[in-house]
Amino acid sequence: MATSTEPAPTRTRILDATAALFMRYGYTGTGLKQIVADANAPFGSLYHHFPGGKQELGAEVLHRSGAMYGELVMSVFDAAPDIVRGVRDCFEGAAAVLVATDYADACPIETVALEVASSNEPLRIATAEVFESWIVAAGARFAAAGLSAAVARELAIAFINLLEGAFVLARAARTTEALDAAGRSAVVLVESALAARDRPAD
Repeated sequence: MATSTEPAPTRTRILDATAALFMRYGYTGTGLKQIVADANAPFGSLYHHFPGGKQELGAEVLHRSGAMYGELVMSVFDAAPDIVRGVRDCFEGAAAVLVATDYADACPIETVALEVASSNEPLRIATAEVFESWIVAAGARFAAAGLSAAVARELAIAFINLLEGAFVLARAARTTEALDAAGRSAVVLVESALAARDRPAD
């Protein structure tokens, strides 16, 4: 006997719709009417759930999407047999997603961060907090591979830089060339750090 599928709660639909719109159009390019239309929600429900309006909604979407993206990337690391393979898999997976979505779905955190860094302090803080959480999580994986805390953090920052920067170039050029090149560079950085770790002290 088939079971009926209950629709997602209104608040969840609004968050999901906003995240999808941010990915494609950014913060300023996403309107409240567009959000409630895509969420199939009454306009008043947006202010009921998010009294602070678009800015409050935006900050929550950034934190929520950031956590989801972070978990996805870390799951790729954790499924790999070693840290080098994990890094390579992250870039290959990102390239596959861009191709599958016709270069439309990238990182909503990066998209919004580029817009609001100099104009909206609460959202700038939200994007900075998300990026820091990713750096900490990736750094923990590099540290688990036997690298010092300082080296692990530096690699994590480089990894995020390469991944996010490559997303911008790949979407603009509509080719995965930038992600492919960035992935190779990230692998070289990690392999070099591991080699230095294993090198005997003079």
